[in-house]
Amino acid sequence: MDIDRFWAIVEDARTAARESGVPVHEVLVDRLSELSVPEILAYGVRYDEAHDAVYRWDMWAAAYLIFGGCSDDGFVDFRAGLIAAGRTWYERAAADPDCLAGHPDAAERSGARLEEVFAQEEVGYAAAMAYERVTGDLDGFHAALERHEEEAGAGAGAAEAVGDVGDDSMGEYFRFDDDEMRRRLPRLAALFVRG
Repeated sequence: MDIDRFWAIVEDARTAARESGVPVHEVLVDRLSELSVPEILAYGVRYDEAHDAVYRWDMWAAAYLIFGGCSDDGFVDFRAGLIAAGRTWYERAAADPDCLAGHPDAAERSGARLEEVFAQEEVGYAAAMAYERVTGDLDGFHAALERHEEEAGAGAGAAEAVGDVGDDSMGEYFRFDDDEMRRRLPRLAALFVRG
């Protein structure tokens, strides 16, 4: 599955969710369930690549500011939320996490709304849930995904998922204290750092 097809599926689910009021992860599972098993697995590979490409300290710092703290699990959910936010916001944030200060929900600084938008744990399970719906076998998803990745030679697509901004490291580590946040993520810090 090429990256354009991956994002088309995400965008279609986002649009349908907005129009129907159904959570995006539920619509995404429905859309993926209409695909063949190899296509579901190919989506899963692309999802993992996009998710892994934003596993960086600067992105974690953005999540930390937006949520007022961010655990390992919270950062997993945040990256799923970036994907669920669609290609435009994902690519902008991948290039510059501080741009999330311009997201309408971040600008409103509404804690509950921010959780709803940026913490999308279930989006991370959409391919597995669709696989289970189509095959009747949830336990076999991860083994099937691994086989699919090996057969497809996956791993080379992570940079394609975000253009030229992704790499295999988390980048430079830095402390998430107020001064460092103001220096590295000034727009987000202006919204979320108190005092």
